[in-house]
Amino acid sequence: MSAPDESVAGNILSVDLAALADNYQLLAEKSGAATCAAVIKADAYGLGLEQAAKALWAAGCRTFFVALPQEGARARSVLPDAMIYVLNGLVGDSSAVCADYYNSFSLRPVLGSYEELDLWETYCASIATPLPCALHFDTGMNRLGLGRKSAFMLSEKWKQNPPSFIICLIMSHLVCSDQPHHPLNSQQLDRFRSIRACFPDVPASLANSAGIFLGPDYHFELTRPGIALYGGLAIGDHPNPMKVVATVKSRILTTRNVPKGWSVSYGAQEITKRDSRLATLCIGYADGYLRAGGSSDEKKGAKVWINGYEAPIIGRITMDLTIIDVTDIPHETVRRGSWAEIFGEHIPLDDVAHHAGTIGYELLTSLGLRALRRYL
Repeated sequence: MSAPDESVAGNILSVDLAALADNYQLLAEKSGAATCAAVIKADAYGLGLEQAAKALWAAGCRTFFVALPQEGARARSVLPDAMIYVLNGLVGDSSAVCADYYNSFSLRPVLGSYEELDLWETYCASIATPLPCALHFDTGMNRLGLGRKSAFMLSEKWKQNPPSFIICLIMSHLVCSDQPHHPLNSQQLDRFRSIRACFPDVPASLANSAGIFLGPDYHFELTRPGIALYGGLAIGDHPNPMKVVATVKSRILTTRNVPKGWSVSYGAQEITKRDSRLATLCIGYADGYLRAGGSSDEKKGAKVWINGYEAPIIGRITMDLTIIDVTDIPHETVRRGSWAEIFGEHIPLDDVAHHAGTIGYELLTSLGLRALRRYL
């Protein structure tokens, strides 16, 4: 039996790989003299790791970041010649099996603790091969990474007794780069410069998507954008310069007329304020259309777009279905089988995320696998 096609699809996720490539090239240009890498963790932010990786490679990207070793193995299957860093470091127990997995797929762990340094050192010595890695230093996130004092201590130690591995990159992660005027940005920059001074011959990386737009002081030798590649808003309260990569459309299953004063959806959280025409869409929170983006009498939810018209959600988003108010849209435009854009060219991803009290990152990575996927 052939795979389902559009005729029986309830939802369609379209991924514009040409737009993804254009976004990469814009970010590479904005990175100036620095090399621009690409973050493809979390299944390329929910859009398909293998497809995104191949498109980015074709656009000129040669360095990639994932979060987990299994993601690195998937990336290696389509990127035989790329540099692939694993941001979460040596995920696993303190045995050589863990390190051997990374070696088997030529993955570069990002080491952020003394335990990881010891494990990688022991493994490289045991196979008599100096393998590459990155060092992660914490400059304000307090999540992963070695402390600033460790930079001086390790550099002094390794001057006397070089490690059995190769340090290819030092890096840190910005906390508030989406807020350009936040004082922590410059504080982190100063801290990272002091760390970098301990390793003057090693390439350095600090800028994420938003960090690229903070200017060349933050670029160092390597930038590593994520959300901006996929069309998401990198800096709040600024126009989004990135092209739309992901578009989600949902099928209208049915329409109905509902009198004024009737409740809609679970919990009776919203009451019709007029005689209304409502339509039910084949999408819900099981598809990543977050429940928090629904509507009530106290809070308006997200909108969808149908053939030139916006239609608001009415009531709660449910597991598989969402109800919208199409009273103000011509009847011939809204029919069973018609498509509504959930987000894309006409309904910005981050607007939908805002109504759900979250960010575009979470929406993309929550999409799930029920939608029919198209790669353009």
